[in-house]
Amino acid sequence: MTLKIAFRNIFRQKRRTILTALSMMVGFTLSSVFIGWADGAYSNVIAMFTRNRIGHIQVHRQGYLDKPSLYKTINDYASAGQTIKAVEGVEAWAPRVYSAGLGSVGVKSTGVQIVGIDVGLEIAATRFDKKVVEGRALSTSSAHEVVIGKGLARILKAIVGQEVVLVSQGADGSMANDLYTIVGIAESGDEATDRMGCYLHIRDAQELLALEQRAHEIVVIASDIKRVEKITRALETDLKDPTLDVTPWQEVAKSFYRAMQADRQGDMIGRIIIMLIVAIGVLNTVLMSVLERTREYGVLKAIGTKPRQVFWLVICEVVIVAISSIIVGSIFGVLINYLLSIHGITFSQAFSIGGIEFRTMYAEVNTRMLYIPAITVIMSAVVAALFPAIKAARIIPAKALRNY
Repeated sequence: MTLKIAFRNIFRQKRRTILTALSMMVGFTLSSVFIGWADGAYSNVIAMFTRNRIGHIQVHRQGYLDKPSLYKTINDYASAGQTIKAVEGVEAWAPRVYSAGLGSVGVKSTGVQIVGIDVGLEIAATRFDKKVVEGRALSTSSAHEVVIGKGLARILKAIVGQEVVLVSQGADGSMANDLYTIVGIAESGDEATDRMGCYLHIRDAQELLALEQRAHEIVVIASDIKRVEKITRALETDLKDPTLDVTPWQEVAKSFYRAMQADRQGDMIGRIIIMLIVAIGVLNTVLMSVLERTREYGVLKAIGTKPRQVFWLVICEVVIVAISSIIVGSIFGVLINYLLSIHGITFSQAFSIGGIEFRTMYAEVNTRMLYIPAITVIMSAVVAALFPAIKAARIIPAKALRNY
């Protein structure tokens, strides 16, 4: 009976009901678009940061991340790689060798970071070939070739086809130096990396640094970034090597991860503002409705309706309008987020997050953009309707009938 009366009541003042519904629908749609765009932006940033640079999971010799050293290497990384590849959820893996050194082209010299990569595995894992903006990627076999960062090429005034001398220290204590031909110039999106990046085939790097079959790092790419924690535990179990650290990207890039989490928490401010907009609109409309229908509530109380029944009658009216608004708002929310997921929002000026430049940000269509706004709108509407509902429930029949 309460639901039946509530349905009748919301259609008695169509204009007021429509205005209330519009307030809720706009609040739901704004919240939905806000969440969808924010989630899409975060997913895009995280995917670019992990896929292009650090991977989803990294494997090192114990203590390497805290204090990198030329001597903290993974022995027989190829065998470890096969074990990693067999773990469910692993899409790709790639070994890397790192060392600091000095690079010289003609009379120009500067500090460089030597990075030895297995070209085939690195392309499969981090799409290394897509970073090469001039020339070509390294050969899949050792050929004394080098790809340098765009910033490094500018500092050394180097072009494709020139030769660069690399000087470093070998793991056996010897002076490491050799001559390499520049075959490509890479742009990673990170200025700091591009100012020092010097990429060699892993065999060339091992020969230069006297590392033989050793590597400093194994980058692991997961087929689904949401499964990183589970895959990390599986790798720790399957590798069966207590001297190795298996670290997810959240720990590898702690500062980046914390910044992203802090930014996400800041989104709560936007949702609170939307909740206030909805709550104020509902409070104003429902309170006006209660005041106008004081005599009606007095009659209901006079014929034996209990206060709690009057209370729930007002709440039901608000909930019915809220649910209707959510259904319509869901259509608009999904449509707008879908369009933004395809076309995105392009900014006039590029901005940098975690060292990677972005100009266009895309939205994401997911369940969060529906259930969070739905809960927000219903809670806001119900909380705002509590005062008018309590006021209606406390109406004194004799006074209400006498005054109206």
